[in-house]
Amino acid sequence: MIVPNRIEKIEALAARRQGNMTVVLENVMDYHNLGAVMRSCDAVGCFEIFVVYTVASKQKEALRLGKKTAAGVRKWLKVNYYTDLEKCIEAVRAKYGVVWATAIDHRTESIYEKDFTKSFALLFGNEKDGVSQEAQQLCDGTVLIPQVGMAQSLNISVACAVALYEAFRQSNAKGFYA
Repeated sequence: MIVPNRIEKIEALAARRQGNMTVVLENVMDYHNLGAVMRSCDAVGCFEIFVVYTVASKQKEALRLGKKTAAGVRKWLKVNYYTDLEKCIEAVRAKYGVVWATAIDHRTESIYEKDFTKSFALLFGNEKDGVSQEAQQLCDGTVLIPQVGMAQSLNISVACAVALYEAFRQSNAKGFYA
């Protein structure tokens, strides 16, 4: 039995969920990174993510997104699982409109130049290779997190958190979480 205080908390949190944002993870292999991304998504009100594994050796393992992976937020997130990149991006685009890859190319814009108050999806690549060329070609553009150090990338879960919190900042300023 759920006590009334718990029901009130769940209802208040559900009312603040943002149906205009999602994250797509392409071949992210580290379950700690998956868990951290899921926690960040939950923290900003993103209620679903898309996970695509095109690497055959990881496809069955990818189904192990349990409680330990995401420190208890797994039950609050819908995880859409794909093994076909094109079908995944097609499904994401149908629901969220625009898909931006986190990568550097001639179309790249800073996350601070994007309007995250409109519907969008952010695609993050795996820890070693980043977003694949195939995935970049399927996306509507690319975004980056400006950096001034020698490294030109952040850990996948850190990059996701930084980008999602910029989306949170913009949406909160417009009253979307009220």
